[in-house]
Amino acid sequence: MSTAEHHVADHAHDDHDHGPAKGIMRWLTTTNHKDIGTMYLVFALIMFLTGGTMALVIRAELFQPGLQLVEPAFFNQMTTMHALIMVFGAVMPATVGLANWMIPMMVGAPDMALPRMNNWSFWILPVAFTLLLSTLLMPGGAPAAGWTMYPPLVQQTGDAFPFMVFSIHLMGASSIMGAINIIVTIMNMRAPGMTLLKMPLFVWTWLITAYLLIAVMPVLAGGVTMLLTDQYFGTTFFRADGGGDPVMFQHIFWFFGHPEVYIMILPAFGIISEIIPTFSRKPLFGYESMVYATASIAFLSFIVWAHHMFTVGMPLAGELFFMFSTMLIAVPTGVKVFNWISTMWRGAMTFETPMLFSIAFVILFTIGGFSGLMLAIAPADFQYHDSYFVVAHFHYVLVPGAVFAIMAGVYYWLPKWTGHMYSEKLGKLHFWISTISVNVLFFPQHFLGLAGMPRRIPDYNTQFADFNMISSIGAFVFGFSQLLFVYIIWRCVKGGEPATAEVWESPAGLEWTVPSPAPYHTFDVAPEVK
Repeated sequence: MSTAEHHVADHAHDDHDHGPAKGIMRWLTTTNHKDIGTMYLVFALIMFLTGGTMALVIRAELFQPGLQLVEPAFFNQMTTMHALIMVFGAVMPATVGLANWMIPMMVGAPDMALPRMNNWSFWILPVAFTLLLSTLLMPGGAPAAGWTMYPPLVQQTGDAFPFMVFSIHLMGASSIMGAINIIVTIMNMRAPGMTLLKMPLFVWTWLITAYLLIAVMPVLAGGVTMLLTDQYFGTTFFRADGGGDPVMFQHIFWFFGHPEVYIMILPAFGIISEIIPTFSRKPLFGYESMVYATASIAFLSFIVWAHHMFTVGMPLAGELFFMFSTMLIAVPTGVKVFNWISTMWRGAMTFETPMLFSIAFVILFTIGGFSGLMLAIAPADFQYHDSYFVVAHFHYVLVPGAVFAIMAGVYYWLPKWTGHMYSEKLGKLHFWISTISVNVLFFPQHFLGLAGMPRRIPDYNTQFADFNMISSIGAFVFGFSQLLFVYIIWRCVKGGEPATAEVWESPAGLEWTVPSPAPYHTFDVAPEVK
């Protein structure tokens, strides 16, 4: 099918989809990948603001020592809900939304392979999160055991516990359906001539991520179901009084939890790998090595889970295995960082908002990577474990990492989605406020952790007061600056400068939707001397 025919098919699909259904029914019944992508992105934005508000409750309480705003139990409910909402409600649906929008267009498909399942996988999510948020209104409040839900603590949370388990099952079902859809679309609906190693890197990272999702979401489902049967059906999987082992839950949870971290970051790698070549005006350096590095990271993510539990008393051989395998992940990740920097090297770079977010991603994600290497050292981890150093580490990976990459992708593709340019001046303002404040927010937490401040506590020793105050100020500036992001998107959707065919001007003539693999060229053929 030619590009022109694709456009005709796409518009025919749009007309067919939007013809009879109007208003709310259009969104409830749509099978169009662009509509569903938009719904995922809007839902993720709402959840991002909801989870962010919970984080501000936490930081407001920690602004100074002493208990001033909330009860300790409610404080821990906030940490639990903040984590579950940000992971399953904000970051994952946002990357799925980008996948829904872009993958069919990038592989030359008219839509996703399984459009009705696509609709269903989205509409499960609002139900799941309504269930999860409703636990805050139940007797005893939401579970206060952290997003890790360790027994026996989680089973002391009363009526809300089974609702949390059920909402997690629904989120998992949604993720698995989305993953199946992405795999089938990429494998079966690529345009003729698009071999796997000609796919854009965003498509590659999502293909690998989808396999990770299918592999690990059932593990989480099994773990939380065992928690449920321990509580209500007399089993003793994790109950020491019946011969069970609470530490077994940690193994099951982290066998899901560590690949989950890469489920959030691999699509971010894909977005960055699309943006940096465009604004460097040259093809991505080392395309194939990027694909193999992504696959290596995905494979290694399955064999490092117990580095989250060095302090449970595992054998020395186990500590050594998990220490070395964790350090090994730094190698393919280092390959990716090297390739991004090499792509920018001697490129005709310009610094529009998506590129600024991408460069910040490369620098700040690397800080998160280095603190991860510190945590990988088993004897050092005994000191860092469950301290604010860990909080600083994973927030550097997930906020200036995954969240910044999603923001970069939104700025990059908004003109393509809406036909309008966003305000570049406001975009840069959003970037600078976010980047400065996110470092003011999370960098001091490294020092708090090294000084011994434990995580998930509402009160603390006065020696930690100054860094906590700085961190909380950064949190409020970062949180409120995201309202500017919402305004920029809203203004762009409503109208603005029309986007031209080549939005991102390119002296080299590369289109702004440049595919990751190098286009055909004759750079290595000497010109004829006339």
